[in-house]
Amino acid sequence: MNLLFWLVAAPAHALSPAAQEFMSITKELEPVQCEKRQLRRELARAEIEQRQDDVKKLRAKFVSLDKDRKTARLERRLAELQPRISDSEDVAAISLQQREAFYRCE
Repeated sequence: MNLLFWLVAAPAHALSPAAQEFMSITKELEPVQCEKRQLRRELARAEIEQRQDDVKKLRAKFVSLDKDRKTARLERRLAELQPRISDSEDVAAISLQQREAFYRCE
């Protein structure tokens, strides 16, 4: 019975160090990514409604988020890690994390 528990509870494959780091950084960047997603929506609405003052303000806010040194450094690191992640279990875990983050942002 105990052995059965461990077979079910233990993951079949541990995530690679690159995937673990990628997921950690993604978790840290989640609030910024959520804010950017919301800004993109607001920006699209403002452009459709031709509210040029709002468009300028929203673009400026978006640029300021991109210029944040910590955020930029973490996003660069994600870009470096991404090509190293190819294992299907790593990709599946990262995809799940990103879907969950997307719905938390809503």
